[in-house]
Amino acid sequence: MTTYVITIPGTFLREPRDSARSDLVRLLRPADPHHTSLGRREELDLLTVNDDRTFSIRLEVTADDIRTAERQAKETAAAALHRAGFTNAQAPLGPATVTGIDNEA
Repeated sequence: MTTYVITIPGTFLREPRDSARSDLVRLLRPADPHHTSLGRREELDLLTVNDDRTFSIRLEVTADDIRTAERQAKETAAAALHRAGFTNAQAPLGPATVTGIDNEA
């Protein structure tokens, strides 16, 4: 098993309330990339929201291979968005990509 840092881009098609952002971060916190040496070294934020409502979610995932890690990260992000009150149509996600591989986690 390898620990991956996965980045998933997306867009909020409706303005997220502060409470929804807080809920989203809380739901994603167990997969915070700050648990990895890469996340600490690069100071990766769990959630970054830009002025144009695009966002990036960065997650730590332990998996056997890259494809599985990307799939698990996207499922985790989608579930957290849903639980924070966003439908797939209100916060569509882009393709998950590997930001880093951390063998020191």
